[in-house]
Amino acid sequence: MLYGNAMKLRAALILTILLTGVAAALALRSGQPPPSVLAQSADRPVTVTAAPVVYVVMFDRIEALGTVFANESAAISATVTERVVALHFEDNQFVRKGDPIATLSQQEVQAARDAAVEQLTEHQRELNRLESLLQNQSVSRQAYDQRKTLLRITQQRIKELEARLQDRSIRAPFSGVLGLRKISVGALVQPGDLITTIDDVSRIKLDFAVPETYIPLLAPGAAVSATSRILGGRTFEGTVAGIDTRVDPATRSVVVRALVPNPDRALKPGMLLTVTLLKNERRSLVVPEEAIVPFQRRTFVWVVDPGASASVERREVTTGGRRPGVVEILNGLAQGERVVVRGTDQLRPGSRVVVMQTEPLPPGPAAAL
Repeated sequence: MLYGNAMKLRAALILTILLTGVAAALALRSGQPPPSVLAQSADRPVTVTAAPVVYVVMFDRIEALGTVFANESAAISATVTERVVALHFEDNQFVRKGDPIATLSQQEVQAARDAAVEQLTEHQRELNRLESLLQNQSVSRQAYDQRKTLLRITQQRIKELEARLQDRSIRAPFSGVLGLRKISVGALVQPGDLITTIDDVSRIKLDFAVPETYIPLLAPGAAVSATSRILGGRTFEGTVAGIDTRVDPATRSVVVRALVPNPDRALKPGMLLTVTLLKNERRSLVVPEEAIVPFQRRTFVWVVDPGASASVERREVTTGGRRPGVVEILNGLAQGERVVVRGTDQLRPGSRVVVMQTEPLPPGPAAAL
């Protein structure tokens, strides 16, 4: 009899343990703690850190790699076959528009121009004489007109020779920095022979490709930020100047061109920059990223009740863009509410909390996507 009672007691104890374990397992699987833990949690406040829900300026962020091009670039070469008699620049020298770069031999053309000027003077003197004779009808009108025609031909000849002289005096087509010298004094140059290069890098063109899905967000005048790793992470600000009219069918991307000021000429053509394009500026509610509690495909935050009970409510929210440490809230929260940032793993609906610290928003520029 005693043995039988002992067996029944043992069986009842085992059954109780099993039922308790099953209840705990089911509670954990459903995301809720066992009833005993809930009771303890309800009795003891949880220490947490909270943060206010605030408005900040947010942007949609598009990132890409861009290549630097000079605002204006040209190869300086001769247009005639002639010998170089003088070079007026040093490597990497800054020149202004119209400054001399090289002089080619021009004695023959100069002599022809001087002769044409003397001939023009003679034609003008003879024309003046014939004009006085024509008034007295001492010379025919035909002789006067022939001399006048010769004068005009000589004038055109002088203009032609002056143009040939300009071809032998090579000048900077715009203000910029000259490249390396490719020729020496005394060399015979031919049309197309490279003398040097010139680049206007007071501002640069920055070309980068973005996916076609972002085309609706692109427009001239949009702000662009470019960072150079080789310049120690230095950032340059610019604006979108133009968008290519065609989408590359191979990459499904479009080329965007931005203009970026470069007053100290630190950026050089060919450099690679990390480009950030900010669009869709807006004021949005945000919370610290740590406050977000994902569950399955839904997103929640723990909201602190401002009343005397200091309890928490689990509330579903819809998130938008992000920046480092911050998440945009599209709906579900209001400005001024407080959300739990640290201690969320110990909370259950209705838990009492003690807010030990208010967490500020992480510093940094607005961003998204």
